[in-house]
Amino acid sequence: MLQTILAISGKPGLYKLVSRAKNSLIVESLDETKRRMPAFATDKVTSLADIAMYTDTDDVPLHTVLTSLKELEGGKQASIDYRKAAPEELREYFAKVLPNFDRERVHNSDIKKLLQWYNILIANGISDFDESLRPTEGDNVDDRAEEGAASAEAKAE
Repeated sequence: MLQTILAISGKPGLYKLVSRAKNSLIVESLDETKRRMPAFATDKVTSLADIAMYTDTDDVPLHTVLTSLKELEGGKQASIDYRKAAPEELREYFAKVLPNFDRERVHNSDIKKLLQWYNILIANGISDFDESLRPTEGDNVDDRAEEGAASAEAKAE
């Protein structure tokens, strides 16, 4: 699931990959508006499956961090208000989620963004952060969009 959930640099929130258009991807916002729009080649689009968090040893894939957060919160929205929390509170809370996170390279803004994304995903009923859903090497968003469009066309027939 995380490979079709996208973050677009410069645009708030998360987006679901819907289809591929000529020279762009069609995405749908994961907020109450469910607005569809194109994401062009000039936009920096990143799949959540491709994101990892820094730790003292290796990078931990985002799906592992989200799963740990889900277990801590019991599948509910984050109990901390990331907008109002002090930096020390954020780091203390995140240490419960990922105890060995790299305190120098993981910034408060990274923790806030992770909590915002987690809340968006949970609010939209997306809570399966399984690693088996990660794309295989060589797989990219364009290929998945084509597969999704082909699947949608097949269902329509």
